Amino acid sequence: QVQLVESGGGLVQAGGSLRLSCAASGRTFSTYAMGWFRQAPRKELEFVARISWNGGITDYADSLKGRFTISRDNANNTVYLQMNSLKPEDTAVYYCAAGLGSPPQYDYWGQGTQVTVSS
Repeated sequence: QVQLVESGGGLVQAGGSLRLSCAASGRTFSTYAMGWFRQAPRKELEFVARISWNGGITDYADSLKGRFTISRDNANNTVYLQMNSLKPEDTAVYYCAAGLGSPPQYDYWGQGTQVTVSS
């Protein structure tokens, strides 16, 4: 069982940056691949980024490459999403998720954190 709690969301102006954190409980965090997803109003859930259990492999949505960076700290059971050059279209609720397998099957999800980018 893994419990996930996101933080770091908020209101930022276009062009600004935010770093989201996802704190995980459980001693098995380091065995899970982790992902970030987002859901904008009236839109479907969208993949943002994922990172392998040891951080050696990362993957991003094509539209976000170069602006977003995913990383993890297994010693502190935390995964991060650094978001730079934010745009109004990045406004969404951001969720982290934990999963096993390749590609990961995400079985555990956080409650989400709101990111709002003003123009």
